Amino acid sequence: MTSKKKSDKTSTKSLWDWFLPFQKRKDGQVKISISTKVFGFLINPLEGVITLQQCFKEAQPTDVFLVTCPKSGTTWFKTLLFAIMNRDLYDYDDHPLLTTNPHACVPFFETYAIENATNLRPDLSLLATHMPYTCLPDSILVSGCRIVYVYRDPKDLFVSLWHFANKIRSKELPTLILGEAFEQFCRGVSIGGPFWDHVVGYWKASIEWPDRVLFTKYEDMKNDPQLHVKKLAQFIGYPFSIKEENEGIRQKILDLCSFESLSNLEVNKNGLIRLGQDMVLENKSFFRQ
Repeated sequence: MTSKKKSDKTSTKSLWDWFLPFQKRKDGQVKISISTKVFGFLINPLEGVITLQQCFKEAQPTDVFLVTCPKSGTTWFKTLLFAIMNRDLYDYDDHPLLTTNPHACVPFFETYAIENATNLRPDLSLLATHMPYTCLPDSILVSGCRIVYVYRDPKDLFVSLWHFANKIRSKELPTLILGEAFEQFCRGVSIGGPFWDHVVGYWKASIEWPDRVLFTKYEDMKNDPQLHVKKLAQFIGYPFSIKEENEGIRQKILDLCSFESLSNLEVNKNGLIRLGQDMVLENKSFFRQ
């Protein structure tokens, strides 16, 4: 990706220039305007996005960024990518994913930025984000790194998001009514902003740079995981060798990362995960059905 894309982003303005003044809402979100786009961010991720825009200059060609709208199969794809990229390091009977929540193995970049503002280059080559394409730091766009974007049918995504929101909602607040949640979703109030703007941004990028941005569908991975795990590994530069194919490594990764396997692990039934300074969630909240 070249400097041409910088001009498409209305270039290198600081996010502070775009975001201020904030319009704080009663639901704890901030409504912000970027060029002609309107995005809704939770305040905590927004702080990380701003930090990354201003300070992150060290993206490498070997980096892989997983990008999703919330509840698009983020947890599943984190495990698949982590297992693919680290398959030479770990045995499948003693794998980090058996004892560590996927979100600890593959942190969200904007959350990492909040907690590590003075050291934005993590010792990791795989990170995840919910950021819209127009909010990615310029260094990611010009580095030659790989971006894997996962699209999910918006009806299924919304239902999953509604269940998740009620799981993590403060006990002091009433249950989020389905109709109210639907209205907010249609208005674009979400961690990553309006759904279709989010999707279209990465879809256009995948057409312009098919070797840098993979636009993949959650439903395709679910319907034919063998095929799409192979495509995923090839795209990020970790193709399966003939020897690995003969040893059934693809199936071992799929078994390790299956919902049945992950949801029944002790760490994912009883553990806690911190996602930012003020958000601690139960690991089981990421596994519904």
